[in-house]
Amino acid sequence: MQWFGFGFNAFGQICVNEGLSKGADSDVTKEVKVIRPTELTSHVERSGCCLKTSQIKASWSRRACLHLVGDSRVCLAGFGADVSGDSCGDSVVESRGCKDAFISELYLTLAFPDRIESWDLQMKEKTPSWSMEIKTQPESSEPPLNLPLVPGGYIATKPPLYRSLSPHLRAKSLALGAEHAILLCATGAVYTWGLGSHGQLGHGGLTSEEEPRAVEALWGMPMSCVATGGWHSVCVSGKCYTKMLTMKWVTALNLRDKNPLFFTDGGDLYVWGWNESGQLGLPSRGLRKAPQQQRRQQAGASCQDDSKSPDRELNETERREEVFISIQAFPALLDVTPPCEIRTVCCGSRHTAAVTTRGDLYTWGWGEYGQLGHQTLVSSDEPQCVEFFREQQMHVVDVVCGTWNTFVAIIKEEVACS
Repeated sequence: MQWFGFGFNAFGQICVNEGLSKGADSDVTKEVKVIRPTELTSHVERSGCCLKTSQIKASWSRRACLHLVGDSRVCLAGFGADVSGDSCGDSVVESRGCKDAFISELYLTLAFPDRIESWDLQMKEKTPSWSMEIKTQPESSEPPLNLPLVPGGYIATKPPLYRSLSPHLRAKSLALGAEHAILLCATGAVYTWGLGSHGQLGHGGLTSEEEPRAVEALWGMPMSCVATGGWHSVCVSGKCYTKMLTMKWVTALNLRDKNPLFFTDGGDLYVWGWNESGQLGLPSRGLRKAPQQQRRQQAGASCQDDSKSPDRELNETERREEVFISIQAFPALLDVTPPCEIRTVCCGSRHTAAVTTRGDLYTWGWGEYGQLGHQTLVSSDEPQCVEFFREQQMHVVDVVCGTWNTFVAIIKEEVACS
């Protein structure tokens, strides 16, 4: 599996910024925007061993690569990391043996088999800012939690780091936005809480919620994946079915009953919240205003000799076609063209990326740093396939969004088909 990155690179999160590594000021800006998907450099140990990246977690100024093969650890690239040489970043000594990681702008949280630790990235302390022990329960039927979820709660992006959650929610995964959260339960239900001023909670209004509240518009439609950006939320439906199992399989799969809920690989995409940059994939006034002005000017030039006013004709057309959405307070089904099923989705601050079951990557939203992967700096309010990976015969298997950049995991198509 290989990883590629594109978008914001001011701190060398994607590739080493030559201006930074050489200490030059004049050439730094030329590598701030990486518009072409670029393969990430693997971390090479002093012994010459090359570490393979299993997962990536990203914040605004950093990228954390999680290496799970062999002696597991985390390597950091970006702000504060060593940018000299061809390495992907600094190996975090305290991370050896960790199984999961979660990074925010201020903290790096590491999950070990017996404990969880949060380290302050601004300090050079030898002890974690927060930690908790984990009691191993080998007979538990619940799947292991992935950060930022921890036993009894979750890790926030700022103090207090530990926040409790009701065990009745049966949390499966959690995504944290700028000031709101979206939780996926084991049943497929979705809960949100936090700031609601941009409709990002999906409850139909702009009010905030202090406690997790079910998104009633999705009730009865189990979801399989949730993601959140700065002020928008996205989820993927899970086509579920119940399968009658024999007691042999119930025991082997460590299940509670003989009729568990299973989810297929792909589903539909639901979006809600702020759409100022087209991050919902719905018509955005800001993105379509300039093209309409250009059409008006072109129509005016071509119709100067016509008796019918071009402005009047265009205004009538625009009144029929203009349906812009600034805030979508309820979940809306997003159509992707051509029709496809979505396997997973991730959000940056104001852009969204989704992987289909066929291995294609679609992106939309704010693109000023090249984070959409279309090798331009153009924003889009329509999901568009990133042709680079198709052209290179690469099968996309995962996507992770930083605040202003995107990281993609791929395998070669011949491997995917074998």
